[in-house]
Amino acid sequence: MRRVVFNQKGGVGKSTITCNLAAISAHNGQRTLVVDLDPQGNSTRYLLGDATDELENSLADFFDQTLNFKLNPKPLDDFVAASPFERLHVMPSHPDLEELQGKLESRYKIFKLREALDELAEDYDVIYIDTPPALNFFTRSAMIAADACLIPFDCDDFSRRALYSLLANVDEIRADHNPDLAIEGIVVNQFQPRASLPRKVVQELIDEGLPIIAPYLSASVKIKESHEQAKPMIHLDPKHKLSKEFVALHDTLARQYGT
Repeated sequence: MRRVVFNQKGGVGKSTITCNLAAISAHNGQRTLVVDLDPQGNSTRYLLGDATDELENSLADFFDQTLNFKLNPKPLDDFVAASPFERLHVMPSHPDLEELQGKLESRYKIFKLREALDELAEDYDVIYIDTPPALNFFTRSAMIAADACLIPFDCDDFSRRALYSLLANVDEIRADHNPDLAIEGIVVNQFQPRASLPRKVVQELIDEGLPIIAPYLSASVKIKESHEQAKPMIHLDPKHKLSKEFVALHDTLARQYGT
């Protein structure tokens, strides 16, 4: 199962959702890989902590290799780093991804990620792909490579307006390149149940028939501590309300898709 977490609006929790769901998958016994396509590298830093600074290879090196044909290319395992958490690995990001984007697009390397993940398929039970907050080469590569798309949503009117455009973009990728790509659902993040606007916006999306997934993820300062310590919630504080919400969300997805 390959799950891309995508929203072209920034600040909606893509990396947080990616890493916490991946950590739960690994904690539950699944061999899990996180692919961090965002040049900012938030998922990489979240899962690897200070070890990020010592990495020898990253996705930038992988994509650069696709641009420079070599008789003896590095094996894909060289671009995968073990996290401190059992069964959880990362294909790490690097800022150089930003400057590689134009070259990759002009040379039509859009299918290289899918080919790489096909090659790694037997090594992992589930793969999570984190994406930059833009519809660009890397997000298109991710959606071409994925089985399902999970959409974080943060309960404001700007996010709602962006959502319709996002759904149209996913449909276009599906029509042109990946007919099997499913919209797995919309994850409501930073939800404040006592505030009227979030309740209203979410209910309107439900009334429109959009695939809102329960439970909703609460707003919590604990997640900042989780980021700072480079420990997903299941490892930092498994009894916390937000940890339980992530577990329930993971279980909902597992029931729907068998992952």
